[in-house]
Order: sequence, then C-alpha cells, then structure tokens
Amino acid sequence: MSTVEKKLEGMGITLPTPAAPVANYVPFVRTGNLIVISGQLCLGLDGKLADAHKGKLGAEIAPEVGQQAARLCAINLLAQLKAAVGDLDKVVRCVRLGGFINAVPSFAGLAPVMNGASDLMVEALGDKGRHARSTVGVAELPLDACVEVEGMFEVQ
Repeated sequence: MSTVEKKLEGMGITLPTPAAPVANYVPFVRTGNLIVISGQLCLGLDGKLADAHKGKLGAEIAPEVGQQAARLCAINLLAQLKAAVGDLDKVVRCVRLGGFINAVPSFAGLAPVMNGASDLMVEALGDKGRHARSTVGVAELPLDACVEVEGMFEVQ
C-alpha cells in the first residue's frame, strides 16, 4: 500500500472501484507525465449517486452537502488516478481541478462548495495537492448530480 493510500486510510477513506464511462469517452488520458481525468461525479463507495447529492445548490442542496459531494468527487478522481498509474506515490502534483456545480442561477457560493474537493487533495497529497482551479455553475449535470470534478495530475 502506498504512503498516500495509508494516509487516506488514516482519514477513513477507502478508494472505490473507478467508475466506468457512461458515454463515448475514456476515464483518463496519459500524455507524457500528465494524467487528465474525466469529470467524476459524487458517487459513493457503492458506485451509486445518493439521493442527498441529486439536485441544485441553492435549491434542494445545502452548501455543506455540496462540499461533501465535491469531496466524494475528489475521492473518485484519486481512484481513477490510481487506476492510471498503479501507485499514488508516483504523483508529483495535482496540477488543476475543474469544478462544475449544478446550481440555480442566483447561487453565488460556488467556490466554498468546490473547496470540498480542493481541501481533500491537500489533505491527501500535502503540498503536492495544491493546484490551479476553475469552478463554474452549470444548469444541469449527468444523473442530476450536484457536483462534478475533473483533474489534471503530473506523475513520474
């Protein structure tokens, strides 16, 4: 077990089986030392989207629940990353995260919701988890998920 996985275990986090693509795309692409991971939804360990994570921020979903959902997305990113490189200790750094928040047009708290994913990366990877980021509000996400997060990582 890698050092990063031991750290995750100590945080009470088990990496799930990476989600399979639901359309015409691949879960990740490696080009040189970069791994680009397709957007990950806030699926639980069982691979399912909980009813609590369906809907829009600013309507059915409270900001704290959105943060929890973003954290789940980040856990799923790490699961895909492990599938891509085999060992999370090969991560040089998290380069970028992109967050998509399913929100009503008037919801202005996008950045704090996305912190759920950003904070998890720093907790799991330390300074290697500090990254550039974009966060946007969107009208809808697949399966009515409240959050989706994509990522780019530099690896050995």
